[in-house]
Amino acid sequence: MHTNIDNIFFSVNPAVSNDDLNALFASAWGWPQDLHNDFQPMLERSIAYTCAYCSERLIGFVNLAWDGGFHTFISEAVVHQDFQRRGIGSQLVRQAIDVARHKKVKWVHVDYEPHLQNFYQNCGFYPTSAGLIKFE
Repeated sequence: MHTNIDNIFFSVNPAVSNDDLNALFASAWGWPQDLHNDFQPMLERSIAYTCAYCSERLIGFVNLAWDGGFHTFISEAVVHQDFQRRGIGSQLVRQAIDVARHKKVKWVHVDYEPHLQNFYQNCGFYPTSAGLIKFE
């Protein structure tokens, strides 16, 4: 599945490198530039992931984690700081939801901080109660 809107190319499950993902997360979340996370184990266990590109540069990413049954989870939603607030994140999330629907899962979950509530509600999510344990 590919979509092209306003010179931004969207794709489901393209080949994506650790270097590209690390650069994207460094830009969007302020991660150190020299951090070298290995994203491949996460990608291998995902039901899908969606990417956004400007030319060949990775500018957005959303992971759709899966429990192997009826539940999927939006995680790692990120858009490069130079491309935020243009609807790219919304398109990535909606594309991930479409993949989940096509795969016939029953639930798509997302956890988010309070300042992202409007964003996720605009993507079709409604707030629910949940629990969390965070390890440092």
